[in-house]
Amino acid sequence: MNEIVKVGMADLKVISGHGILTTLGLGSCVGIALYDRTTKVAGLAHIMLPSSKLIKNNQNKAKFADTAVEQLLRIMTSMNAQIKYITAKIAGGAQMFSFRDKTNDLLNIGERNVRATIEALKQHNIPIIAQDTGGNYGRTIELHAETGLLVVRTIGHGTKTL
Repeated sequence: MNEIVKVGMADLKVISGHGILTTLGLGSCVGIALYDRTTKVAGLAHIMLPSSKLIKNNQNKAKFADTAVEQLLRIMTSMNAQIKYITAKIAGGAQMFSFRDKTNDLLNIGERNVRATIEALKQHNIPIIAQDTGGNYGRTIELHAETGLLVVRTIGHGTKTL
């Protein structure tokens, strides 16, 4: 029986070998799933905002794409994962509300979160091997440490395995 480890909003967790990391209710937030297939070390972050550099109250490293990726990699490598074997899968970044002003990028937090996540992973040379982002619907995801599979569940859009 696989243990299910819940990852809250603005939270991150890392497990090794067995178990499932899950996070609920990804709207504009992005779930960043990192996996080392050789050691079966799996990490999942539920980020809310693109950058810690724009916010004064930025102590929570799991809240931001830039610092969450660094924190996940730090914990994973302390558990014998190797950066050269780590791959990423990302989900979320939806546009949950429609705004009249389509030109104001600040309002499109989902898209900004996805772009910031992609950039943070690129800075650490972590390849994104699958993603399910955008749209206007929420997602719940599960990262399976045994296999590295990411299950994405949505209301009205079915279930995908990445």
